[in-house]
Amino acid sequence: MKSTRARAGLGGVLSSVSLLCVLLDLQVDGVLGATHVEIEHHLEMGRKLLAAGQLAEALSHYHSAVEGDSKNYLTYYKRAAVFLAMGKSKSALPDLSRAIQLKPDFLAARLQRGNILLKQGNTHEAKEDFDAVLRGSGEHGEAHEQLLKADELEMLQEEVRSTHLQGDYMGAVSVLDRVIEISPWDPEARELRADCYIRLGEPRRAIQDLIPTTRLRNDNRAAFLQLSRLYYGLGDHQEALSQVRECLKLDQDDKECLSHYKQVKKLSKMLDSAEELVSEHRYQEAMEKYELVTRTEPHVPFYTDKAKERICHCLVKNQRAHEAVDVCSEAHQRDPRNVNVLRDRAEAFIQNQDYEKAVEDYQEAKELDGENQEIREGLERAQKLLKLSRKRDYYKILGVNRNANKQEIIKAYRKLAQQWHPDNFQTEEEKKEAEKRFIDIASAKEVLTDPEMRQKFDAGEDPLDPESQQGGGGGGGGQGWPFHFNPFGSGGSFHFKFHYN
Repeated sequence: MKSTRARAGLGGVLSSVSLLCVLLDLQVDGVLGATHVEIEHHLEMGRKLLAAGQLAEALSHYHSAVEGDSKNYLTYYKRAAVFLAMGKSKSALPDLSRAIQLKPDFLAARLQRGNILLKQGNTHEAKEDFDAVLRGSGEHGEAHEQLLKADELEMLQEEVRSTHLQGDYMGAVSVLDRVIEISPWDPEARELRADCYIRLGEPRRAIQDLIPTTRLRNDNRAAFLQLSRLYYGLGDHQEALSQVRECLKLDQDDKECLSHYKQVKKLSKMLDSAEELVSEHRYQEAMEKYELVTRTEPHVPFYTDKAKERICHCLVKNQRAHEAVDVCSEAHQRDPRNVNVLRDRAEAFIQNQDYEKAVEDYQEAKELDGENQEIREGLERAQKLLKLSRKRDYYKILGVNRNANKQEIIKAYRKLAQQWHPDNFQTEEEKKEAEKRFIDIASAKEVLTDPEMRQKFDAGEDPLDPESQQGGGGGGGGQGWPFHFNPFGSGGSFHFKFHYN
């Protein structure tokens, strides 16, 4: 009796539980499910938006359609088509596999999946799909063609592994070109070709192959680190910093990336700081920063070369011409095609009044970069100065440097004017020579103490030479006195008195 009651009680409980489950299922369907009309609406909207090229909006509707009916193989297939249109082949693959799972004889999905697998370099699974299509439809031109490509790819993959192991990197690149043509989404093939390019000394081409692999592999920290190192070696410290940061976004505790990040960050900060000092005309401080750069990163030629180039520039800007020539010459030896170094050394030669060498450097720079306006203008100015120096160089006449200030010019003028005053000489021949020298000395003082005239002379134009003046004003060439005044002309002698503090 008790047993019968127990069985009846248990049966009642089970019946209640079953009923509760049905009710809950109905409620969940009411809340989460979607009606056939709603699903069709999402599919229709997805189709229209896809045709209009609004891929993100189309994808949203296909998501809703899949959630509303997870057993419809066509819905998965259509969503896969949107993923492919968006260039997201990895996301399309699971949808195609689900469509095939729901309908194993769905040949269009198998062909599409086989094509993706082949582009990813997965020949084994790709061939299974192509074979299935051929079995299901007899003669299928595309499937047959893709199957032949898969066979070719398998042979090429074997060949390239052997060629790479033998150290024939040029030969490996040649084979990999065809491998990547067939399977452009295979990260392994691109990484292998990047390795070959690095060994062949072509880092920029290696970068072109590594960039896609950061998207083709999930969590590809190794690629981001390699990219950062390549950019760093090329001197692009900003891009090196950007790439290593991508690595740390994936794992902030990655030891290799963290160590490299600290090194790049340190050097990047130095370089940016040095350039800021240059822009502020604080050349001595900038040079100290660049010296620090050479000590911080002595093993990467770009940074030592760059530091020498910028120190050369700063020395020129600081009017330290003799030191500048030495440093610029060293920088030129390191990088003979650097037009900035040639330009700066030319300017140092001009400061040293060595115009022939300045012209030579500017001409060499122009051969390397004929479109550079600054170089062309510099060459023209150096040629004018060379021509002018063969006539009369006011700095040489007074024996002062090109960066001499007004006080130094006046001091040199007074000393030479006293030395070459014609009254100091006895014979007529001596007096004539002294008069000529005295006029040149006075002319030099006149030009170099007048800011406007000095600027013209520094630009390669003699403000006292009638040939270089529009309208023929002024005297010069050792034949006249500034402003047509000659104290030694007709009208008797003229005496000067020099007063010194």
